[in-house]
Amino acid sequence: MNSLINLNDTTFSEYLNREEELVILNFVTEWCGPCKMLLPILETISTEEKIKVFKVNVDENPNLAYEFGITSVPVTIFFDEGNKICQLNGMRSKEELREKLRELR
Repeated sequence: MNSLINLNDTTFSEYLNREEELVILNFVTEWCGPCKMLLPILETISTEEKIKVFKVNVDENPNLAYEFGITSVPVTIFFDEGNKICQLNGMRSKEELREKLRELR
């Protein structure tokens, strides 16, 4: 089951701006090994922690990557009420992500 919501240049603002609670945004590429390892972790967190997780493929959406200063992937950004509140660069374990959620909630 894929519980991650794909965003692109067109849908990004529409989806992210209407969120009124904490959400996760993950920047990835198809060819990135750590990205492939992180996606199932984020799917699990989405289900278990009842949080929306969005993903953006930077190869397909270079404008969003540029806007957020993404120079390497994966990058995981936490938003609350549409505002960026925290950014984690690189691969993270499920435990690290859960701890960050507890800290931010």
